[in-house]
Amino acid sequence: MDFEFSKPGFKSGYVAVVGRPNVGKSTLVNALVGHKVAITSPKPQTTRKRILGILSDDDAQMLFLDTPGIHQPRRALSRYMMREVDAALQDCDAILFVVDITTPPNEEDRNAAEHIADAPQPKRIAFNKADAVDPRLLIEHVNQYEALLPGTRLDDNAILCSATRGDNLDKLRAMLNGMLQEGPAFYPPDQVTDQTERIIGAEFVREQALRYLEQEVPHGIAVSIEEWKERRKSPAYVAATIFVERDSQKGILIGKGGEMLKKIGAAARKEIERELETKIYLDLWVKVRDKWRESDRDVARFLGPTEEE
Repeated sequence: MDFEFSKPGFKSGYVAVVGRPNVGKSTLVNALVGHKVAITSPKPQTTRKRILGILSDDDAQMLFLDTPGIHQPRRALSRYMMREVDAALQDCDAILFVVDITTPPNEEDRNAAEHIADAPQPKRIAFNKADAVDPRLLIEHVNQYEALLPGTRLDDNAILCSATRGDNLDKLRAMLNGMLQEGPAFYPPDQVTDQTERIIGAEFVREQALRYLEQEVPHGIAVSIEEWKERRKSPAYVAATIFVERDSQKGILIGKGGEMLKKIGAAARKEIERELETKIYLDLWVKVRDKWRESDRDVARFLGPTEEE
């Protein structure tokens, strides 16, 4: 890669990736970057804050801002998540509206479109999950989504794609590249995110909890890395606390004989080691923090302050 930070014609810019919950935004960002920078889960609202994914090539650097799903906030955590969305929309140079083309627009899609309609940045639509859509319904769904953002048309400023199978991702990258302006690179070419080891570790623990736990328990979980200690002749020691909101959730998370917690810990350790390319010893603890999702202070403690705070 012939990468220069400020050569003539080099382009750069931030692309906010937005949409309702559970349309595959994080999976799409990972696919576009070519690296796992955001955790994924079939459960809605997996993403809780902005995640930066960096794609560098010879002539451009695209900075993707993966965002929480746009929704109506009802508690402190939801308000935090929507502030993260709005901060991304304020900071970005372009907007990628991601929709699930397998279904027609619902009320959440309409709310998401309304949320970005007045933003001054150029907008594009990614019709995600195109590999799973019923071909008989494709054109109808495309027309309905195009109507949410007047001026968008398939092949002009909207594209059918699949984050999981990789369909049309090169075309989507080219479409987004066309919206960028000339400017310098902001990060080294080998950097794919700005997240710290502690943030990555906490997110991978939460991802595995989402994977293995059912019903309402995963949404009441927060993860805090209490210690990350490098050791010269043995794996790094990582101590993490998983917070839940009720004693009953603590029991489910630990499981009979500690089996569930062991399962989550083993899977999270493998993901962290793979991502960070280092061996770790992961020590998990579980604590109850009553109604933490309803407390602005607790939300800021677990997720970090937003720009407005």
